[in-house]
Amino acid sequence: MTLSDVQIIQLSKVIDPRGNLSVIEELKDIPFKIERTYWIYDVPGGENRGGHAFKANEEFIVALSGAFDVTVDDGKQKKTFTLNRSYYGLYVPAGLWREMENFSTNSLALEFGSKHYNPADYIRDYDEFLKMKRNGEI
Repeated sequence: MTLSDVQIIQLSKVIDPRGNLSVIEELKDIPFKIERTYWIYDVPGGENRGGHAFKANEEFIVALSGAFDVTVDDGKQKKTFTLNRSYYGLYVPAGLWREMENFSTNSLALEFGSKHYNPADYIRDYDEFLKMKRNGEI
């Protein structure tokens, strides 16, 4: 996978004077079946999240509240995406390094994964990630 496979996806937005509504449906709004959902919140100022790649897990990340940056790296180039609207999400395929930073106060990141949690799916060492990319292992 390369950075060209990463994409911002606009979600449906139902505007209503009582409050707006957006929807995420697996295999319709995002290109995978959802096996895991989790959220990140109360991130202290200056802290980063992520700092890993997945061998098989795909992710879809939404800023439900506040804003943060997601930097995606394919081993050759990097690109930073700012998420700050709850009706946009970032699709990150497997095999790409990702880091999350610049969390605003009270930000809330909602993440959907294509696989159940599996520690063996994580690549947590950047040099190992680069080696695996060079060798075509991810």
